[in-house]
Amino acid sequence: MTHTPHFPLSAVVGADDLKLALCLAAIDPKIGGVLIEGPRGIAKSTLARGLADLLASGQFVTLPLGATEERLVGTLDLDAALGEGRAQFSPGVLAKADGGVLYVDEVNLLPDHLVDLLLDVAASGTNLIERDGISHRHPARFVLIGTMNPEEGELRPQLLDRFGLNVALDGHTAPAERGQIIRRRLDFDSDPLAFCGQWEMAQQQLRERCQQARDRLAGIALDDGALAQITERCFAAGVDGLRADLVWLRAARAHAAWRGADAIADEDIEAVGEFALRHRRRGHSAPAPSQAPTGAGAEKTAEPNEGQGQWGDLPARTLPTGARRDVPIWPKKR
Repeated sequence: MTHTPHFPLSAVVGADDLKLALCLAAIDPKIGGVLIEGPRGIAKSTLARGLADLLASGQFVTLPLGATEERLVGTLDLDAALGEGRAQFSPGVLAKADGGVLYVDEVNLLPDHLVDLLLDVAASGTNLIERDGISHRHPARFVLIGTMNPEEGELRPQLLDRFGLNVALDGHTAPAERGQIIRRRLDFDSDPLAFCGQWEMAQQQLRERCQQARDRLAGIALDDGALAQITERCFAAGVDGLRADLVWLRAARAHAAWRGADAIADEDIEAVGEFALRHRRRGHSAPAPSQAPTGAGAEKTAEPNEGQGQWGDLPARTLPTGARRDVPIWPKKR
């Protein structure tokens, strides 16, 4: 089985916030993974796959686009059923991702029934299959990495909250940096093995730093002082639920381990705060309200479709339906 090389994370130009978030997820998988948002063509998938080389163990498994429910959870092994007449379980993507990373590209375009399955497994850490004459249960604990373009649709709030960290990439890159990105991509495409060899030393240093941080992680306390500061700021941010507090504290500890420190400091809390809060603030998916003009020109110009969807805000206006007709006056009965 041939190994397809991934673009080295150390060779990626810019995207420092995302590279940090991916390293933190590799240091402490209990953070809960990373959701990467951004427009098309900014290497979201390339960055996500760069995490594969930093994992302590487990596989980097991709959920294929258009995957069926059977492909995700597993199903009956037809060869064993037809050839040997016995019911045998054929593992799916969730079984292969156990202990590693499950990568979902365009996660916001997943069908609802697959989202429901992911939610259930992510919450329980167990995949239970009862179908086609088989009943099978297996562990499915994985780091969930997803990419999405917000212009193509929002992510369901239940699944959105399951991602520990959220990073948004900006598609506006300076010309000099754009040229450097294109040059490195062309070099990788022309000879992936030679390119990876060129960056092997930097990549090895990144792997060693992640491993040292993992070894140091258990010795860093989740202290009450850091927790008090985080809970106050989560309350002030108006986030729903308590997952933001837990994720923020774990990420701050992982960042302290990444720095080589022995305790969580204010700089660790600040460094990861936006990662934990961005997708959990109330109204995250709502568009920013436009400010009404003031002064001259403040009169509102009516649009052809204005008012649709706003029934009940104003009384309906009467419209002429034809020439007016006089109603005859009949004499009163005596």
